[in-house]
Amino acid sequence: MPSAPWSFCFLSNSPSDSNYEPSRPSDEDEVFYMQCRAAYLAVFRSSLANISSKQQLCRVLQQAGRNPSHATLNKYWTSRTSKLNFDDFCEILKCERKTEEAELMRAFRKLDVKCDGYITHSVLEKALTSRGEKMTAEEVNAVFSLADINRDGKLDYAEFCRRLVSTVEQSQTAALEKLEADAKLKRQNFGSQLYSAPKSSAALASSVSVAQHAESDSTVKKDSQSSSRPSARSRRSSLSNSITMTSSSSKAGKVLEPPGLQDWHHSYMKGCFFVEDNGSISSLQYQLHLSETTSVYLTIQPLSLSHRPDKPPTWMNVDTALFVMSAGETKEDSALVCFTESKDKEKYVWKGELNAGSYHLLPFSTGCRLKKQSKNNFSDKSVELVYKTDTGELDLTSELREVLSEIFEVIDLDGNGLLSLEEYNFFELRTSGEKCDKDAWTVCKENFDMRKNQLTRQGFMELNMMEATEKDGDPADLWVTLESMGYNRMLELVEGCPFQIDVYCEGTQPSMRPFSMDSKLLNQGLQKSITLRFGAKALRGHDNVFIYTYRGDHRISSLIANKANQKVTVHVNNEQSRNCCSSRGMAVFAVEVPARTKMVCQHMLPINEKQDWIYNCAETSLPIT
Repeated sequence: MPSAPWSFCFLSNSPSDSNYEPSRPSDEDEVFYMQCRAAYLAVFRSSLANISSKQQLCRVLQQAGRNPSHATLNKYWTSRTSKLNFDDFCEILKCERKTEEAELMRAFRKLDVKCDGYITHSVLEKALTSRGEKMTAEEVNAVFSLADINRDGKLDYAEFCRRLVSTVEQSQTAALEKLEADAKLKRQNFGSQLYSAPKSSAALASSVSVAQHAESDSTVKKDSQSSSRPSARSRRSSLSNSITMTSSSSKAGKVLEPPGLQDWHHSYMKGCFFVEDNGSISSLQYQLHLSETTSVYLTIQPLSLSHRPDKPPTWMNVDTALFVMSAGETKEDSALVCFTESKDKEKYVWKGELNAGSYHLLPFSTGCRLKKQSKNNFSDKSVELVYKTDTGELDLTSELREVLSEIFEVIDLDGNGLLSLEEYNFFELRTSGEKCDKDAWTVCKENFDMRKNQLTRQGFMELNMMEATEKDGDPADLWVTLESMGYNRMLELVEGCPFQIDVYCEGTQPSMRPFSMDSKLLNQGLQKSITLRFGAKALRGHDNVFIYTYRGDHRISSLIANKANQKVTVHVNNEQSRNCCSSRGMAVFAVEVPARTKMVCQHMLPINEKQDWIYNCAETSLPIT
């Protein structure tokens, strides 16, 4: 049978959609994840490898018994997708049903006008090229040549359905048997799921015959990571670290707000954390200038937007921090000065003295509570953005106007109610990747409401209205903007967290401005905050591999330093931790650290801040394969 993603969705009254998520009892849940593992390892050497192309996604879905159409693949692999991991793959399989023979037969019978069990080439071609996801004539001929078993110009659709479903089952069974036969693969960790052979796995494997599977290993990735489950031999090279943390309600030693703060010089800037396609978090960075040495009080906190009081913001519990680094001539010259460690409600604060000069202010969030929302990305539901008025004119819906007003408030960095060209360009870089030059800004001035050469809130609405009317109401470009800014198809801000930075100085007026979105400087400051203040523990069996653990009042972070001349893979197990959430989103995972480099391993926060929490992490080196 063909392996190309040809669609037969025209045949079915109930095509698969992303809201289909069958309920599975616990025993079936084990079977489901075992099938996911088997399919993934039929294509990749490790579950730690990522799907890096639409073709790989197609192949691994076929190994799981699906026959994805082009439309299905495009739903999960969009223009913004760079990779999908194993957990993403599992979510897709929950949404996409396997091909059922009975369902195919019911659909083919509707085309069988003579009721004799056969369909002619012309009838099949008309159905496949005019309905559902349309095929080309060449694709129809390829299907028919495979399905015309008797070479009589007619398709025996009962035999065709049987062969199609049988091929799907054969692919899945071959993958299952490969997993069962390879003890090393069975030891691997898959996302947050650990392998345990279900009781019914043997019955599953023997329920259908195994076909020749010539391509099962032809495109195995050689650069994928090795098994993330430690062997008995490697368990000697392990390190365990346990820390009991008290609840935030019992924390003492908070940084108190300086007396008379209302009389200090004050400056502030707004910004937003964004979750990128690879799961990392980015944000604008800022430059602070002090004309003289002074006492300083710094705060950063999530920003509550006021336009939808009926919908309390979900991001207010996202952790924030601010790293302050000296502004050297190069990034290598920059040194970590301080960072916010204390917390007062939603605010993270630092109080001290800073010398006259320039500093980089680097916002940071661990990613424990702000993550990629794979389910929302795969949803077919969407809110209406544009509609036609009674007079037939296009207009933006009230829901979209509320969100655009929120976006305006976030990108109005200095809070003056206007967008400067610099502020607007940070927005443009985020949503389109291109800047608006001065000539284009002049055109905007001629067409949209501006004041003092800056775009007003009304002008921002007019600009987005123009995008909708230019495409005759097609909301595609609007959705690109909204999704880039962290909104899902229900207009919920799920992959973004607006924040505000406040700088109070006792002796001089602070000057702040945005300057960069480069994450290298932040990573440098984050690593130094862990390694400079906390001692290292050598990983047993490795004199040149060290684990650093930062323990703050509200966060624990770990770093792996590999001083050896070859890469090292470290298996990390948090299963004994209690009331904890990890930035990795997994209790068990593996980290590959290149030679002579440092890498932040994970961050950990309490799930319930009002309760004590236990950080218990065991790191184990894995043998190089």
